[in-house]
Amino acid sequence: MTDYRSIVITGASGGIGTELARAFAGPGVSLALIARDATRLEALAEDCRAAGAIVSVAGIDVRDRPALHAFLQAHDAEHPVDLLIANAGVTCGLGEGRSRESDGDAEWLAEVNYKGAVHTVSALVERMRARKNGRIVIMSSLAGMRGLPDMPSYSATKAALIAYGESLRGWLRRDRVGVTVICPGFVTSPMSARHMGAKPFEISAQKAARIIKRAAEKGRPFRAFPFPLALGIRLSKFLPAWASDLCYASMSADVERDPRSDL
Repeated sequence: MTDYRSIVITGASGGIGTELARAFAGPGVSLALIARDATRLEALAEDCRAAGAIVSVAGIDVRDRPALHAFLQAHDAEHPVDLLIANAGVTCGLGEGRSRESDGDAEWLAEVNYKGAVHTVSALVERMRARKNGRIVIMSSLAGMRGLPDMPSYSATKAALIAYGESLRGWLRRDRVGVTVICPGFVTSPMSARHMGAKPFEISAQKAARIIKRAAEKGRPFRAFPFPLALGIRLSKFLPAWASDLCYASMSADVERDPRSDL
């Protein structure tokens, strides 16, 4: 078990990110919390400080690579980061009447979910390599293990993160920098609330944060949960494509538009 003392969390203003910050907060722990909503970050920071943590916050969009790099590298100079959690993510579904995704939504998903994670990692990975220490956590999704018919681009970005994390793990192994890829299922959050359909085995954000924290501390290379849903996805890989598609058709859902997608 590794006891991390300097932790960065992107997408910290809600859902899993918020509960991860609370789970890691404690005496002697330095937290850097990043999200676009600086007001919500400050409220979270006060909770974490009350638990004994040293907290810095930044209202930065992970698409803004120069600003993100500047903040992370300045923070790392004072508190060398040993756990970097690329958690920021957004979701969109099909268009009205189950029409195709808009070009803007598809590009937004790619920019935030995939490129945002790359921007986060690239800010600090060479510093972690030089120190021969640390762990990077990449937040993917069960949708990255098997694409959902209602969320094509979301699923694609999460699949890209699995491949990215696997590649990082192989590259960084000799530098003693670990990589953990996380694939949650349905987690109660504002994002999940916009998913209008079945949400089998949905769990709380607090429980998800505990699972992710434990996976990072144990140095797990990959963690998918909840177990029944992750197992079902793995088993579906052995079905003919038509049978697999029928199974996932039964989970059809509409995804309400994320108001942030207009920003």
